[in-house]
Amino acid sequence: MSHSSPTGLPSTDVKPGRRTFLQRLMLWGTIAAGALATIALSIPLVGYLLGALFKREKDWVRLGPIDQFPPGETKLKTFTNPLSQPWDGMVAHTGCFVRYLGKDEQQQPQFLVFAVNCAHLGCPVSWFPQSGLFMCPCHGGVYYENGDRASGPPPQGLFKCVWQVVNGQLEIQAPHLPTLQDTLTHPAWTPAQPRKERS
Repeated sequence: MSHSSPTGLPSTDVKPGRRTFLQRLMLWGTIAAGALATIALSIPLVGYLLGALFKREKDWVRLGPIDQFPPGETKLKTFTNPLSQPWDGMVAHTGCFVRYLGKDEQQQPQFLVFAVNCAHLGCPVSWFPQSGLFMCPCHGGVYYENGDRASGPPPQGLFKCVWQVVNGQLEIQAPHLPTLQDTLTHPAWTPAQPRKERS
């Protein structure tokens, strides 16, 4: 039995069929999937933007008493980075090269502390005491014992870590993976405050 519209013509109203239902279901499913994807992609971005507002205090890594570093020798010290995340795995275990330079005029100990990362692409370098050189196995970067670039593709010398001596213990500011734009030289103190042993 057909219905008439107010104009006297047959009505075109029909109940939605199975095809219409499936089309609407696909439409809402697509919208929901897009919304979920947008939320998933925005979480890291929001975390990055808010991270600058909630910077954590500087973490320091204790490397040991200063008398375990003989003058003029370069030693590799390994440690678990306090800046690491649970998913970092083996990358959380890192290290640095420490070279004790002796004491300055004020009888304060002086050190050179280098990140293990090559300044080219971040591969860990090795120290060869026979030749007095740091060498990168990835692309042939070579550095002198003072960290300056000797040869190869690195654009600069090794990255230097910020250090301090506290109660006779050498500490470094916990390092992130250094890059040319984000080096390890942002100190936890101002340049007006010289490095000195704290009691």
